This record gives sequence, structure tokens and C-alpha cells, in this order.
Amino acid sequence: MTDHSNPDGESAAGDPPRRPRSGPRRADREKGLGHYLGLALSGAVLILVLALAALVVVIPKLAGGIPLTVLTSSMIPGFPPGTLIVDVPVKTDELRIGDVATYQIVSGKPGVITHRIIAIHNDSNGTRTFQFKGDNNDQPDPGEILADQVRGRVWYSLPYFGYVNNAVNGENRTWIVPVVAGLLFAYAAYTVATAIASARRQKRRRARRTASSPPSVP
Repeated sequence: MTDHSNPDGESAAGDPPRRPRSGPRRADREKGLGHYLGLALSGAVLILVLALAALVVVIPKLAGGIPLTVLTSSMIPGFPPGTLIVDVPVKTDELRIGDVATYQIVSGKPGVITHRIIAIHNDSNGTRTFQFKGDNNDQPDPGEILADQVRGRVWYSLPYFGYVNNAVNGENRTWIVPVVAGLLFAYAAYTVATAIASARRQKRRRARRTASSPPSVP
């Protein structure tokens, strides 16, 4: 049997030259995979941020909801401190025992409590009152709550996102919202620009490889 290659790695006379196995295509594939994984992760983070922004700010505004933050442990384990709760206005004759609702401690004052309704009373004059109790409290809340004190029924909640609500809807709202919006737009622009630049680089690499490849021998 005759060996058609010489010790220097050059092909014997009459054979087409062999290209060295440097593996650039494998490196390109690995780089391309990492790039696309990075884009996928970046997109997932962006979607998550937008979804949270919708749940904390947009949806409550559109639905006329009231975002509040749980500050005490009276409603654990369902609503631990730091939980974001979103109330929606409700007709008081639609409230039922077992509903979690928010009421004003003093009618017309800003202070509120979010507890569970444990009793509903209707007197002969048609006045409807409610008895509330925290799930983690031994005793019900003092006094009975009038219908006009009820601000709304809990629609949904997000554990620990009450702190985000405090930041977004608190005193820092005037600068936090524009800054976050600007960062999101900048991030989106950077992601798009990076994807376009990467696609162009890969196109140029393919063109160079095609131009440098030796013609096929029949």
C-alpha cells in the first residue's frame, strides 16, 4: 500500500492540496450559539421586567385598581409583609364572607387596613356593616365597618413586590419611572443593534470563507 502524504503534511503530486484542520467553523458555531443564548436570556429578562411593570403599574391604572403594600403580619401566611395587593372597587352588596377587602380605619381618612370579612350584618334600616379579622390575629377588628368605608376587594397579589410599588408610587416616582423607562428603551435598542451587527459579521465571515475556499476538483 502506498502512502500518498509526506511528513510535512503536503499532499503527494497529483493530489489537491489539503486544508489544515484549524476548526474556525466550530468556533463560529460555538460563538453563534452563545450569542443566541445571550439574546434569548436578554429577551426573557426584558419580558419579565415589562410584565412586572404591567402588574405593578399599568393594569391597576387601566382597571381603576388601588395598589397597596402589606406592612404587618396580620394576614400571613397568605399576605406576608411586603406583598403587593391590588384592590378593585366593588359594590358592597357584592361582598361576601371570606372576601379579603380594604377599608378605611376612619371614614374619609387615608389610613386603611386589608383584612378578611368574617361577618356581615344588615339592620332593619337597610344599613349594611362588616366585621373584619386578620388571618393571623386572635381577635376580630374592633367595631363594625360601614359600607362607605370599604375601598375595594383584593383582586390579585404579588409577594414582596410591595416594595417595588412603594418605590414606583411613592415620593421617588417623579424620577424612578422616567429612568426605568429610559433604561428599558436603551436596553431594547442595544439588543437590536447587537443582533444586527452580529448578523452582518457572520455574513462577512461566510463570504470570506466562500472566497478563500479552493475550487472543487472533479
